[in-house]
Amino acid sequence: METSSRMLPAATSLGPVALAVADLAAALGFYRDVLGFQVARRSEDEIILCATGSPSAVLILSAAPGARRRPTAGLYHFALLLPTRADLARAVRHLIGAGAAIEGASDHGVSEAVYLHDPEGNGIELYADRPRERWPTRDGRLAMGTTALDLEDLLAQDARPWEGMPQGTGIGHVHLRVADLARSERFYAGVLGFQVTVRGYPGALFLSAGGYHHHIGLNIWAGTGIPPRDPQGPGLRYFTVRLPDRADALAARRRLQAAGAPVAEAGGPGGWLTQDPDGIGVLLAW
Repeated sequence: METSSRMLPAATSLGPVALAVADLAAALGFYRDVLGFQVARRSEDEIILCATGSPSAVLILSAAPGARRRPTAGLYHFALLLPTRADLARAVRHLIGAGAAIEGASDHGVSEAVYLHDPEGNGIELYADRPRERWPTRDGRLAMGTTALDLEDLLAQDARPWEGMPQGTGIGHVHLRVADLARSERFYAGVLGFQVTVRGYPGALFLSAGGYHHHIGLNIWAGTGIPPRDPQGPGLRYFTVRLPDRADALAARRRLQAAGAPVAEAGGPGGWLTQDPDGIGVLLAW
């Protein structure tokens, strides 16, 4: 049980997700032309994407030519939090019209979500939160679930045309495949400072800061003891934990160092880069 000195501040959020992709052009075609992101900055081997009218990075795509995907720990999906339910309705209507393969649509009580994959197999969730006061609880604890999404009711919300990924869209949470739930909990809760919000979901664990339903999802649905993430492979390079200020980031860095976790300066994006027990990169920024 983490003490208050180990808990992340309530204002903690997630920042950009960085993906290594074997085909940078194809990935750009999907994220720009299908999902509607804008290119904020581009070089020969890296593309930074943002929402419409916003300079803030949401996704970072880096070229990894020839990289082959293997069944390892890593990304299950990253989740794009849209500002409103109407924004989600417009996004879903656009995806249907664009012929995108929507692979799932769920009502989690706390949120409504649709799921798909990019051309390289990276899982993506698009979702909108319900107001916090309407989040379901059971015996005083958050009770997320999974039922079928009422798509008809969702799509009736807003008929305005799609104009790209709306301003205010960001990374709401990341969901990771791990080898050992208890070991990952010791890292994300006991060291980094997230708090467990949902423990009863079969084969999964959910954690957050500030009482959010979850910033981090962990699962062992691919089996326990799976190999660690391949640092040369495609997929998730790192995700960003954004702290309110540098002092908070320094405190988290000290906890990581005390626990023997690797910590290195992150030159390009700034901050400190660490790895969880499965080799998944976590960037501490502020």
